[in-house]
Amino acid sequence: MNNLNKKVQAVVMGASAGGLGAFLKIVPKINAGCPFPVIIVQHMLANEESLLPELLSDDAKIPVVEVCDKMPVEPGKIYVSPPNYHLLIENESEFALSTDERVNFSRPSIDVTFMSAAAIWRESLTGILLSGANEDGSAGLLAIRRMGGDVIVQDPLEAEYALMPEKAISALKTCKVMKLGAIGDFLDAESSIK
Repeated sequence: MNNLNKKVQAVVMGASAGGLGAFLKIVPKINAGCPFPVIIVQHMLANEESLLPELLSDDAKIPVVEVCDKMPVEPGKIYVSPPNYHLLIENESEFALSTDERVNFSRPSIDVTFMSAAAIWRESLTGILLSGANEDGSAGLLAIRRMGGDVIVQDPLEAEYALMPEKAISALKTCKVMKLGAIGDFLDAESSIK
């Protein structure tokens, strides 16, 4: 289903308001034995504990973990950004956490993670942007596309909060716009390839 006929080496997904429901629908589609890491950035309040790893673990077929600084990046796992840290990838092998200034009023910032991942995985990266109420993620998707990666945006008509997908579609001019079912099918197909 990857129209660019490239082997996916990593998937990054970002969301803000309305993201939990979207993640709960598509994460179960990722198959056991997934040959790449899946990295999730979800906006959250700085001082709140994230329940996202536990919530996603209920129906996930692969382990879901909250990222710690210097944690190794491994295929077959779903990594979730922790609250109040930017999530970066260093040399394809480990994560780094940063308390640098907020980007688009957010830390973690989707743009920061997407740009970091684009620099590492280049054309082998797929970026997926879901529901949200600000423009975080648009610049990150542009960076992924500039490096030759694949970009997917949730259909704004389906998103609980349409602003984030709308801003991305406007910035990208042309991109794959999909409903959650199609995004799930994409992840199902890609995570089955060995």
